[in-house]
Amino acid sequence: MAKHKLQRFAENETFPNLFQRNKYDCVGVEFPLRGKWRTDYFHNDNPIVLELGCGKGEYTIAMAKRMPDCNYIGVDRKGARLWRGCKDALEAEMGNVAFLRITIDRIGYYFAEGEVDEIWVTFPDPQLQHERRRLVSPRFVGYYRQIMKQGGGALHLKTDSRELYEYVLATAPEQQWPVLEHVDDVYGEPCDSLLTEVQTFYEKMWLAEGKRISYVKIQI
Repeated sequence: MAKHKLQRFAENETFPNLFQRNKYDCVGVEFPLRGKWRTDYFHNDNPIVLELGCGKGEYTIAMAKRMPDCNYIGVDRKGARLWRGCKDALEAEMGNVAFLRITIDRIGYYFAEGEVDEIWVTFPDPQLQHERRRLVSPRFVGYYRQIMKQGGGALHLKTDSRELYEYVLATAPEQQWPVLEHVDDVYGEPCDSLLTEVQTFYEKMWLAEGKRISYVKIQI
């Protein structure tokens, strides 16, 4: 397993669609695409959508195929997982996909103010004992607001955690996050087909265990 990971890490270094923190997370080295993702990487003026904690990039790639007039960037800290998404996107010659290997609390170092239009968070660790670590907590939403377009953008959460789903619905009015949509059970209620047609590795596991999958969309 360790040898397998090392091979993937070495291949990651060759991927033109992957940007890794080890090259930029140090004093005095600014990420060159910050504020320039559209002009210098995607070469268009299309909206930028992030998937945070993207894992193997299933949702990132599926959304990019479905909406080719948007630019998608999958963000995760695990290089072995990102390897799969990078490779799939390259083999499919997808010019509207990139991946970023960073910790999400440093998102502001990689995107400029107003550069991002929309964010997806799919099946994050609910961090039931540590509210500040939740990717949909006021702390993290504060990071996202720094890079979101003027007037705010949408944050989508898809989760198997009842606690996290209910937490966002309870926290939204306190933090003045308008709830644009919420679905208690995406497989039992009418909803956008994207929520059911694309299943991540972990989602398949949760469904096999009989867990309910929920969705909430807020404006931040």
